[in-house]
Amino acid sequence: MVQSANDYAAGVISRHIDECRILMQDSLQPIVAMAGLCIAALEGGGRIFLCGNGGSAADCQHIAAELIGRVECERRPWPAMALTVDTSALTAIANDYGYDQVFARQAEGLVRRGDVLIGISTSGNSRSVIAALEQARRNGAWTVGMCGMKACVMDSSGLCDVLLKAPSLVTARIQEMHILVGHIVCGLIERHFTGLQSGQVIDGVQRPPAG
Repeated sequence: MVQSANDYAAGVISRHIDECRILMQDSLQPIVAMAGLCIAALEGGGRIFLCGNGGSAADCQHIAAELIGRVECERRPWPAMALTVDTSALTAIANDYGYDQVFARQAEGLVRRGDVLIGISTSGNSRSVIAALEQARRNGAWTVGMCGMKACVMDSSGLCDVLLKAPSLVTARIQEMHILVGHIVCGLIERHFTGLQSGQVIDGVQRPPAG
């Protein structure tokens, strides 16, 4: 029997909801820890860098934009950069050093002690992302990995200070969990620095309390 379009859409949404429940049950600790590292970096004058390929590259740019812009309230921008946006650097490094080094080479030059590098890979095995995490650790930065639930290189001891494993084997569902986590982390950072509390909404935009 051919599945109807409505049934397919409902099935995808149902699986997404199920995986959100698992994420809420099993992954609050790494989500909060991820936000904590970012907060510590920003409080110490550090920066947040992100890297990933394909859809994960888009997630990196999305999360960096939330940090530079805003999530729920007006506040100052925070230093965040996706290592996926400089086409001259990406193509030069890939041409001269090989694609596996496109993020690591940038990390070597940009990421320093007290920064955070967030590496996003749905498989957890992307060589370009793993190389960047390794380089960031050599530079003395904190490292965060985001991947799916399968065993992977990101599981390796000492590679990531925090590892967030989305509870799925399906790339699309993993990516949906990753951007959800990114929004939560950005919201937690914002609330830490602004004192924003639930329910504070002015003209459709949530803002920190006066004073």
